[in-house]
This record gives sequence, structure tokens and C-alpha cells, in this order.
Amino acid sequence: MSAFEDLTNNFSRLPGIGKKSAVRIVNWLLRQDEVYLQRFSKNLSILKEKVKPCSICGTWTEEDPCPICSNPLRDKKQICVVEQPQDVSTIEAYGEYKGLFHVLGGLIKPLEGIGPAQLSFQPLLTRLQSGEVTEVIVATNPTVEGDATALYLNKLIKEQSEENGLSIKVTRLATGIPVGGDLEYIDKRTLAFSLRGRVPVE
Repeated sequence: MSAFEDLTNNFSRLPGIGKKSAVRIVNWLLRQDEVYLQRFSKNLSILKEKVKPCSICGTWTEEDPCPICSNPLRDKKQICVVEQPQDVSTIEAYGEYKGLFHVLGGLIKPLEGIGPAQLSFQPLLTRLQSGEVTEVIVATNPTVEGDATALYLNKLIKEQSEENGLSIKVTRLATGIPVGGDLEYIDKRTLAFSLRGRVPVE
């Protein structure tokens, strides 16, 4: 197999990139100067060495603990639970949430052999034992697996709260009709969530 084909296969394994896109990327790289290619290659080679999961929340970081966990201005009463490290970046980009995070590392998927033991539930429960946290926001995706994971997490936190005399509220991100959405084009599942999560008119 040629170097061109090897690199094309490498790129085609990336999420959202098919064979045609991979070929375009490799052709584009071949048109770049040597300095750029060397820098690109160096960045890839040191990625795993430099970037590690935060020992507290699990998000990707070059500092441990990460800048969010070590920031004294963050609201330590709230922990937002997400599926993957990239979800932290997505929520942070909006600049609205000021609390802490916890990355589960996936969702409960029994058919794929992923159960609670493979996810970061226990470290989260350990963080809650201090009694400082008063709300856990579950920000898993509104899918069957996301819902199942949220329900399991709610059960764990409720049991721990009862055993240790803690008062922790578990909330879920609101789901439903997007701002500016048209009812005519909303799918049934989204509409059902909207009806269940309706709020008073203020």
C-alpha cells in the first residue's frame, strides 16, 4: 500500500470523514509547504503526550487539574454531567454555565457491552460526598441511552443522598422545540418532550 493510500485510510477513520473527504484532505496536504507539514506532524505526535484527562472532572487538559476545576470563581455547588470531553467545550462556548463538570466517558449501552462499571460514576459519587454540591445537571443527549444513563445516575445520587444525609437536586437539560422552530416540521419525539416539559407563561 502506498503512502498516499495509508494516509487516506488514516483520515477516513476520523468521525465525519468518508473516503472522498480523506482523499481531498491528503491532496490538499500535498500542496502545502514543508514547514506546515512538519508542524502538523509534530502536533499529532505529541498530542497524546501533552493532553490528558483531568484527574477531577475527566475533560481533556494540559494542566492537572484543568483550568475549570482549578478556577476559584466557578460555582462549586453545581456539577454538569456530560458524556464526552468535547461536550464540556460545547457548553463552555456559550458562556452561560458557571459551575463545574464531570465527564462520564460514554453512556450505558448494554448491547455494546458498556455498563456502569465502564463509566465514571464512582468518581462522581466521591466528589458529591463533600456535601458542597447541591445540584447535579445531567446533560446527556436525549436518546434512549442518554435517558437510561440519566435515570441510573439519578438513582445512584438519590441513594447516596439518603445514606449520607445530603441534599442534592438532580436536573436534566430541557428538551423540546427550538427557538424559532415551526410546529409543522417538529418530529413527534421532540413535540412529546416539549409537552411534558411545558412551563408557566410569565
